[in-house]
Amino acid sequence: MSTESQSYDDFNYIKYLEQRVRELELEVGHLRGLIAKYREDIEYYKSQIDKLMTPPLIEATLLQLLPNRRAVVKSSTGPTLIVHIMDNVDVSKLRPGMSVALNQRGSAIVDVLPPREDPYVKAMEVVERPATRYIDIGGLDSQIRELREVVELPLKHPELFRAMGIEPPKGVLLYGPPGCGKTLLAKAVAGESNATFIRLVASELAQKFIGEGARLVRELFALARRKAPAIVLIDEIDAIGAKRLDVGTTGEREIHRTLTQLLAELDGFDPLDQVKVIATTNRIDILDPALLRPGRFDKLIEVPLPDLRGRLEIFKVHTRRMPLHKDVDLYVLAARTEGATGADIKAICTEAGLNAIRNGRRVVTMEDFDYAITRVLRSRYRPYTSPDYARTLKRSSLWM
Repeated sequence: MSTESQSYDDFNYIKYLEQRVRELELEVGHLRGLIAKYREDIEYYKSQIDKLMTPPLIEATLLQLLPNRRAVVKSSTGPTLIVHIMDNVDVSKLRPGMSVALNQRGSAIVDVLPPREDPYVKAMEVVERPATRYIDIGGLDSQIRELREVVELPLKHPELFRAMGIEPPKGVLLYGPPGCGKTLLAKAVAGESNATFIRLVASELAQKFIGEGARLVRELFALARRKAPAIVLIDEIDAIGAKRLDVGTTGEREIHRTLTQLLAELDGFDPLDQVKVIATTNRIDILDPALLRPGRFDKLIEVPLPDLRGRLEIFKVHTRRMPLHKDVDLYVLAARTEGATGADIKAICTEAGLNAIRNGRRVVTMEDFDYAITRVLRSRYRPYTSPDYARTLKRSSLWM
């Protein structure tokens, strides 16, 4: 082999070795990156293991601040303790009644907890203002006028009551048969007042555990004060507001505790503040007298079955967007539905529209309403056989 050929082979080998070195350097760099990533993962999982192994903190309520960074707290586990405050906690921000976190080992305050609301209470809040207005209600003019005087006017113009030296009622009780518009009235006054509307059914306050119902009542009224102006609607209040007896089961005694807390909350706020309470019931006869005394639900508004004029107005409300045939006479429909509630009339209008769709028509006829009345009212329906009844009704002084 010649010297020139040997030199050429050596040159190629050197080039190969240089290329191989560069490949190995790249591989080493990649492996170092993997090692760094795996170290980060190891540190993360170590921190998670440390968190899992750390004893849980104990929730407590701060009762009193003491000198030398100490405090008296009421632990959620039961005992009242005197504990130290850790250096990372700002003592100037601590106030009695605040929730704090205690270290389980040393029983020291290690953090301040944010205020919390019970999820049941939070779910009751209606953030959006109700869209219902007074024009959506028919036949309840006097009830609307009274609600405006005792609920809407104090919320919008409390200075008028201060100038007169009088206090509006703290609570309003709407009573009457079911389906006559009690809840609708409460929604309408909330919508017209531009107030936060908080609605709950009283049976939701009847809790399983002792003291839970009373706590929910306290948090409900605390939420209403924070969201003021607000209207609190307690539907079917007879579920917790029935007359109290000397003897009863444990469940009945718990309901009585809830009622007592409700009475205390009604006594505890200013009639001219920005929170109003409206309750509804179908059984005013079984309510506890303590609820109805002056200073609590002292304004009682009856919502009765609609009369002839009221039924006509309700029919007008529920048919104003319906394509009606010229043979539909709302006066006759109002006369034929004696004893019907507002909910019945709404169901009649809906059923009449469905019957028209079922028969392939784009307008609702009197025949559809006759079918709907018979179907909804059933045994209560008594058809009028006189053909001149509608004309006589229109000429009567009732509609003058």
